[in-house]
Amino acid sequence: MTHASSDPTIDDIRAARERLGERVRETPVWHWRGDAIGRAADAATQVFLKLELFQYTGTFKARGALLNAMALSADAKQRGVTAVSAGNHAIAVAFAARVVGTTAKVVMPKTANPARVALCRTYGAEVVLTDDVFAAFAEVKRIEQDEGRTFIHPFEGELTILGTGTVGYELCGQVENLDAVIVPVGGGGLIAGTACAVKQMQPRCMVYGVEPEGADSMSRSFRAGAPQKLERLDTIADSLAAPYALPYSFGIAQRFVDEIVTIPDAAMQRAMALLFADMKLAVEPAGAAATAALCGPLRERLQGKRVALVVCGSNIDLATFARLATSFQPA
Repeated sequence: MTHASSDPTIDDIRAARERLGERVRETPVWHWRGDAIGRAADAATQVFLKLELFQYTGTFKARGALLNAMALSADAKQRGVTAVSAGNHAIAVAFAARVVGTTAKVVMPKTANPARVALCRTYGAEVVLTDDVFAAFAEVKRIEQDEGRTFIHPFEGELTILGTGTVGYELCGQVENLDAVIVPVGGGGLIAGTACAVKQMQPRCMVYGVEPEGADSMSRSFRAGAPQKLERLDTIADSLAAPYALPYSFGIAQRFVDEIVTIPDAAMQRAMALLFADMKLAVEPAGAAATAALCGPLRERLQGKRVALVVCGSNIDLATFARLATSFQPA
């Protein structure tokens, strides 16, 4: 494991957590025991859930969004902020803008879950809808240039990675002697920050990322040794459907992450059903991705280990959850 001079230190991440204070929750960890997870992941495997779905706004995204918003100058607050997202980051930026007393104008694809669009508006944001995620990134750039709003990136940048680093920082303080942590991967911000903290606090712990097969930009980037762009996205996990990786988050992930695995959408649907049946958690597909990886490609390697799964969030309406999860009832 090598370090770059720009990598956040544990002191940096601890200071970021102190700055956030009670503006974010220290989300709980639950030791998942029972017959169902024993059958799915092996009875000898100890499974711990880092429950970021209980964070303000319903996902880990509030951490990085708030650190960015708290760093705004008075002039920048006057102009407001902007963001692009399928939903969770937009919600977090809307929330962060309200907390620090500024305005948010967020861009979302028309395919975004209506419940997420409504939640953005509830937090006071103006929402602009575009035809797809690629058009959304172009539109947010226009807003940034024309209106002078500060762009808060969904996964790139030092403050964003410091924010996600607080997830790993909390986790390592809550569970000792972990053998592995499994983290969902979209653009790479969550896994970069989490891995950076975990590897410095529990160096022997393996860190695995998990991506949908139809949105595998980080997997391709790892193979290529440089950030890659996707021409097409095809997954039910819109929270993980980033069109590309970017240098800062990719570089940190490359240094601290041991491996990225991919899973089909059906595996996330099965994991959604399992989490609901056994843990009574109704999560979006992204929130089930780590569970799907443990019960799938990582099952044999992590048999009998102490494994933490980051349940990254859950902003999903009841009808969509039922449609996706009820197709796959756990055995």
